[in-house]
Amino acid sequence: MNWIILLVAGLFEVVWAIGLKYSDGFSRFWPSVFTIVAMAISFGLLSIAMKTLPAGTAYAVWVVIGLLGTAILGIILFDEPLNLWRVVSLLTITLGVIGLKLSG
Repeated sequence: MNWIILLVAGLFEVVWAIGLKYSDGFSRFWPSVFTIVAMAISFGLLSIAMKTLPAGTAYAVWVVIGLLGTAILGIILFDEPLNLWRVVSLLTITLGVIGLKLSG
Protein backbone atom coordinates (compact mmCIF):
# COMPACT_ATOMS: atom_id res chain seq x y z
CA MET A 1 0.00 0.00 0.00
CA ASN A 2 2.84 2.40 0.78
CA TRP A 3 4.20 1.97 -2.75
CA ILE A 4 0.85 3.17 -4.11
CA ILE A 5 0.92 6.12 -1.71
CA LEU A 6 4.45 6.88 -2.91
CA LEU A 7 3.31 6.72 -6.55
CA VAL A 8 0.50 9.20 -5.86
CA ALA A 9 2.96 11.44 -3.98
CA GLY A 10 5.21 11.39 -7.03
CA LEU A 11 2.32 12.30 -9.32
CA PHE A 12 1.53 15.27 -7.10
CA GLU A 13 5.19 16.24 -7.37
CA VAL A 14 4.68 16.48 -11.13
CA VAL A 15 1.59 18.62 -10.54
CA TRP A 16 3.42 21.10 -8.32
CA ALA A 17 6.51 21.23 -10.52
CA ILE A 18 4.39 22.13 -13.55
CA GLY A 19 2.34 24.43 -11.34
CA LEU A 20 5.49 26.36 -10.49
CA LYS A 21 5.86 27.20 -14.15
CA TYR A 22 2.25 28.35 -14.43
CA SER A 23 2.44 30.35 -11.17
CA ASP A 24 5.07 32.60 -12.78
CA GLY A 25 7.19 32.88 -9.65
CA PHE A 26 4.11 32.82 -7.39
CA SER A 27 2.87 36.02 -9.01
CA ARG A 28 -0.37 34.49 -10.29
CA PHE A 29 -2.86 33.75 -7.51
CA TRP A 30 -4.76 30.59 -8.54
CA PRO A 31 -1.83 28.74 -10.08
CA SER A 32 0.13 29.57 -6.92
CA VAL A 33 -2.62 28.24 -4.64
CA PHE A 34 -2.92 25.08 -6.75
CA THR A 35 0.85 24.59 -6.62
CA ILE A 36 1.06 25.02 -2.85
CA VAL A 37 -1.81 22.58 -2.27
CA ALA A 38 -0.16 20.02 -4.57
CA MET A 39 3.13 20.49 -2.67
CA ALA A 40 1.42 19.86 0.66
CA ILE A 41 -0.29 16.72 -0.62
CA SER A 42 2.90 15.43 -2.23
CA PHE A 43 5.05 15.97 0.87
CA GLY A 44 2.33 14.61 3.15
CA LEU A 45 1.98 11.42 1.15
CA LEU A 46 5.75 11.04 0.90
CA SER A 47 6.03 11.28 4.67
CA ILE A 48 3.35 8.60 5.10
CA ALA A 49 5.11 6.27 2.66
CA MET A 50 8.43 6.80 4.46
CA LYS A 51 6.99 5.39 7.68
CA THR A 52 7.64 1.88 6.37
CA LEU A 53 9.76 2.28 3.22
CA PRO A 54 13.50 2.96 3.35
CA ALA A 55 13.97 6.73 3.30
CA GLY A 56 16.61 6.80 0.57
CA THR A 57 14.67 4.51 -1.73
CA ALA A 58 11.34 6.24 -1.14
CA TYR A 59 12.85 9.66 -1.78
CA ALA A 60 14.65 8.46 -4.92
CA VAL A 61 11.49 6.90 -6.33
CA TRP A 62 9.50 10.07 -5.55
CA VAL A 63 12.11 12.19 -7.29
CA VAL A 64 12.22 9.98 -10.39
CA ILE A 65 8.44 9.99 -10.74
CA GLY A 66 8.54 13.77 -10.52
CA LEU A 67 11.54 14.01 -12.81
CA LEU A 68 10.12 11.85 -15.58
CA GLY A 69 6.62 13.27 -15.36
CA THR A 70 7.85 16.85 -15.33
CA ALA A 71 10.30 16.25 -18.18
CA ILE A 72 7.61 14.61 -20.33
CA LEU A 73 5.08 17.35 -19.62
CA GLY A 74 7.73 20.00 -20.19
CA ILE A 75 8.27 18.58 -23.66
CA ILE A 76 4.53 18.41 -24.36
CA LEU A 77 3.36 21.65 -22.74
CA PHE A 78 6.33 23.97 -23.05
CA ASP A 79 8.11 22.71 -26.20
CA GLU A 80 11.22 21.83 -24.21
CA PRO A 81 13.86 20.01 -26.27
CA LEU A 82 13.81 16.27 -26.75
CA ASN A 83 17.19 14.93 -27.79
CA LEU A 84 19.34 11.86 -27.34
CA TRP A 85 21.36 13.19 -24.38
CA ARG A 86 18.25 14.18 -22.49
CA VAL A 87 16.67 10.76 -23.00
CA VAL A 88 19.88 8.93 -22.05
CA SER A 89 20.25 11.06 -18.92
CA LEU A 90 16.64 10.46 -17.83
CA LEU A 91 17.01 6.72 -18.44
CA THR A 92 20.27 6.61 -16.48
CA ILE A 93 18.67 8.25 -13.46
CA THR A 94 15.67 5.93 -13.74
CA LEU A 95 17.89 2.83 -13.93
CA GLY A 96 19.72 4.00 -10.82
CA VAL A 97 16.47 4.22 -8.88
CA ILE A 98 15.39 0.80 -10.13
CA GLY A 99 18.74 -0.49 -8.86
CA LEU A 100 18.03 1.03 -5.45
CA LYS A 101 14.61 -0.63 -5.35
CA LEU A 102 16.04 -4.02 -6.32
CA SER A 103 18.88 -3.78 -3.82
CA GLY A 104 16.51 -3.28 -0.89
